[in-house]
Amino acid sequence: MTLTNYTINTRNKRKWYGITGALITLVIPYFLLLNNGNHHLETDQSLCPFKMLTGFPCPGCGITKSLVYFYEGDIYKSFSYHILGPFVIGFCLLTIVVLTTELITKKEYFTKWLYNKKLAYGLAIFLAVYHIIRLGFFVHDNSWDSILHQSVWQ
Repeated sequence: MTLTNYTINTRNKRKWYGITGALITLVIPYFLLLNNGNHHLETDQSLCPFKMLTGFPCPGCGITKSLVYFYEGDIYKSFSYHILGPFVIGFCLLTIVVLTTELITKKEYFTKWLYNKKLAYGLAIFLAVYHIIRLGFFVHDNSWDSILHQSVWQ
């Protein structure tokens, strides 16, 4: 009986962590939008540790800027920074609704989708291919000096 209670409490904690993470993912770009009065997102230094070290974007680079432009209503610019940006908003909203519903009803929904290896591998392959394409355009559009300038090794 104790093991069951421990499992239920662990699952509930994970659900709360999921809700909190989704809320933080949605709120931080909104605050960046509100505080972007004198700064331009295109010229600000990236806070990505990988890009700061190498000058090259990581697979997730651009999602925050994509969310900010989505909040502004500029859908084209949102997709241009990261194709998955607008989908992150939908995923976070869906996560909040589903996990809150699961906490209230004490039932689990979408378990087949959340723990589906084929879906996870498919998304990983899509992200890898998308990132390789983005890297190709990035190297084509930037000189080696500008890539180095985007890192901390300026």
